[in-house]
This record gives sequence, structure tokens and C-alpha cells, in this order.
Amino acid sequence: EVQLVESGGGLVQPGGSLRLSCVASGFDFGLFAMSWVRQAPGKGPEWVSAISSTSSRKWYGDSVKGRFLISRSNNKKTLYLQLNSLEVDDTAMYYCAKRKDGYDGGWPGKIDDYPYWGQGTQVTVSS
Repeated sequence: EVQLVESGGGLVQPGGSLRLSCVASGFDFGLFAMSWVRQAPGKGPEWVSAISSTSSRKWYGDSVKGRFLISRSNNKKTLYLQLNSLEVDDTAMYYCAKRKDGYDGGWPGKIDDYPYWGQGTQVTVSS
């Protein structure tokens, strides 16, 4: 069973930083691309970032490009998201997501190609 457990969220002032982590189990983590998705209250999911299985390719949404950094440790089966220069609009529940089995499309695909989500970690940016 795929399990994804996020942590690291919290309350931070505008301009601050946070590092989110996602520990994976139940599948061979090193074989799958992973993503971060966020959802703000009353809004639909927003695809934030994606990373290939070997970290050779990374993708960022326009709203976070230049501020967020995605990384992973396959040895530790952990996905990370470094959030810098946080803005009020970054307030959301952040979820890590696993790419679906048997995916054979292009990079990075689309948000629907990452259907397995964790329970999320809340990030609140407020002064």
C-alpha cells in the first residue's frame, strides 16, 4: 500500500522559509517521479513542482519558480520541498504525490498523472 507522510508545515511570516518533507513507503520510491501539489481553501489543486526518479529533471509551476526547490533522497525514501521567500498566497495544504504505475508519457506529464497523495501538511503565511 502506498503511504506518503508529509511534515514540516507551519506558520511563517511573509519572506520566511520552510522545508517540507515527505516520507514514502509501500513502493519502490527510487523508481517513480514525485510531485508536490497544494490546495488553498476554496480553490482547486495547484501543481507546484515535480522531480524525476533520479533527480535529473525538475519542473516548477510559474507561481513558485525561483522561490521553491524540490529534491529527494532515494536512500531515505524522502521527498523535500524548500520554500523560500514565502508569500501570503502560498498559504495552502501541501501534498506530496506519487506518479501512477505504468506511466509512459512525457516529462513532467500533468497533475492527474500523480494520483497518490499523502494527508498533507499545512503552510500558513501571515504577518
